[in-house]
Amino acid sequence: MSGEQDSSQNPHSLKHLVFGLPKNVNDPKIFHKLALIPLLAWIGLGADGLSSSSYGPEEAFRALGSHTYLALLLAVATTLTVFIISYAYSRIIEHFPHGGGGYIVATHMLGERAGVISGSALLVDYILTITVSIAASSDAIFSYLPLEMQRFKITFASLLIILLIILNIRGIKESITGLAPIFITFVVTHVILLGYGIFSHVGEIKPIVTNFHASFQHDISAIGFMGILMLLLRAYSLGGGTYTGIEAVSNGLQIMRDPKVKTGKRTMIYMATSLAVTAGGLFLCYLLFNVKPTEGKTLNAVLANQLFSSWSFGQILAVVTIFSEGALLLVGAQAGFIDAPRVMANMAVDSWLPHRFAAFSERLTMQNGVVMVGTAALALLLYTHGSISALVVMYSINVFLTFSLSEFGMSKFFITHRKKEKEWKKHLSVHLTGLTLCLTILIITVFEKFLEGGWITLILTSVLIVLCYIIRSHYMKVNDDKKKFDELLTSIPTYGEPNKGPVDPKEMTAIQLVNGYNGFGIHTFLTIVKQFPNFYKNFIFVSVCVVDQGLFKGEEGLEDHKKAVEESLKKYVDFARRLGLKAEYRMAVGTDVIKSAGDLCKEVAQEFNRSMVFTGKLSFRVEKFYHKILHNETAFALQRDLHFSGVPNMILPIRM
Repeated sequence: MSGEQDSSQNPHSLKHLVFGLPKNVNDPKIFHKLALIPLLAWIGLGADGLSSSSYGPEEAFRALGSHTYLALLLAVATTLTVFIISYAYSRIIEHFPHGGGGYIVATHMLGERAGVISGSALLVDYILTITVSIAASSDAIFSYLPLEMQRFKITFASLLIILLIILNIRGIKESITGLAPIFITFVVTHVILLGYGIFSHVGEIKPIVTNFHASFQHDISAIGFMGILMLLLRAYSLGGGTYTGIEAVSNGLQIMRDPKVKTGKRTMIYMATSLAVTAGGLFLCYLLFNVKPTEGKTLNAVLANQLFSSWSFGQILAVVTIFSEGALLLVGAQAGFIDAPRVMANMAVDSWLPHRFAAFSERLTMQNGVVMVGTAALALLLYTHGSISALVVMYSINVFLTFSLSEFGMSKFFITHRKKEKEWKKHLSVHLTGLTLCLTILIITVFEKFLEGGWITLILTSVLIVLCYIIRSHYMKVNDDKKKFDELLTSIPTYGEPNKGPVDPKEMTAIQLVNGYNGFGIHTFLTIVKQFPNFYKNFIFVSVCVVDQGLFKGEEGLEDHKKAVEESLKKYVDFARRLGLKAEYRMAVGTDVIKSAGDLCKEVAQEFNRSMVFTGKLSFRVEKFYHKILHNETAFALQRDLHFSGVPNMILPIRM
């Protein structure tokens, strides 16, 4: 049995220095070591929600124009909305404990079509999470730099995205741990900002309430109740960016420490409370300090300057506060890098995206997904020139599309399971309220901002959905052909006594790489027997237990997968022996099938020095450009590796 990740191999190579050493998937405690406790999950996933307070409340407050007194109502509405949506996602965590969030809920409760819409919206959303967070981070940091430095802002933001790509390829826990001091600094400085800002001006709250009544009466006579309501709804909807990131915890449940449901729900409490207090407190402080927009500065920067201006070290504290805000947005971008690859992996397992997106790297990170979302985020940053207004609009549309589908799916869940759920009416009422709020924000945002960037989001999401259907259609066609092979070849009858003799390392040996007991593997085996009659006396079947998102449920999931792989290999051995041939099997465990299979084949070839390695490869009548993307090139990559290692090998095509 083989498969240990060789951590000692070239530990000082440039690749390992930048991205870190491989993880040993055979370590029985590896999943526990990589899993996140509630505090780290709050930092890694909750930071996305908390960091949205840096731009969400500001967008809503700006939308009020001269009617700033309505910020009192916005503070109440925002706080309630945060808790309603968070409550809904806590129920998702409870009833869908294997992660996947909105995609899984929509798929299971509303069907595959709703699932692919939700999944596609989530992917675009998380790419925008990264772009918005990085752009807002750069805005906050450059608020305290001279205006002539503004021209370097996009370059700075681009470098931050590249840095996060590298950090997340190294590992999720490492990247979160490294960014934890930023999160702590943000929490401490904003406790001071909001705490001192509110309690030092408690006496001014009564005049604000009095002014609210007077201003409301004035607007009633000027624009009427409907005018006030529409103005409030518009500001509330355009501040929808405040709620982005709430779903991140349920999507990333796989990376949390057991018991995952308890850890996830506790993380939701941390995140919801911190976001509600911060967002509501900012609205109140904007009113208390009569904050006005200033060119080149965020409202939070203006607030910090006004609040700390009378302190002896106030300027330093204001700079630290706003820099921590900008830096937290960098941490918030982590949610995109953590959750987007996992949504992609879930969709890849369901064949909506190329299967390679379900694979882990040697660091047990989803390297393909990380690079893909990072590159897409960088492209959007350059396209929009880092404009927060345009990005937040693009961002909010997909967030609330996913929220709406999730709320609708959970509403259906409690209606369907009302006989099993004692408190189904209470849960249903919360989800229906959340659905109403989310649909309201979605409709108003699309209507208001369609021509200001909203159309880009809708087009990107629609193109991705169409692409998913094309990919799924191809995989379904290939699967239908595979089923025909399985039906024809996996039940071939055999006669006579099986060959129970031991394999002989001195005799000619065929080493066959297989992936599950199926028609393709049997076809390749029978082809070897037919093309080389009585030539190979031994058959060694080898396979790799690949650790990917499809089984990432911790130690139990890995053990179950190992047993399944071993059972498949035993079936091949039994089939070969019933045909009168001597056979054994070998297996390895790894994240990179090419490296693990190559190492295993070399090991077996050393044991049986008169051997040939055989692999099967799908062969299409007409090769299309997308075949290499949708189907791995394991056979060719393995052939190159074995060739340069001096191991004889042959690829046997299987016609499709």
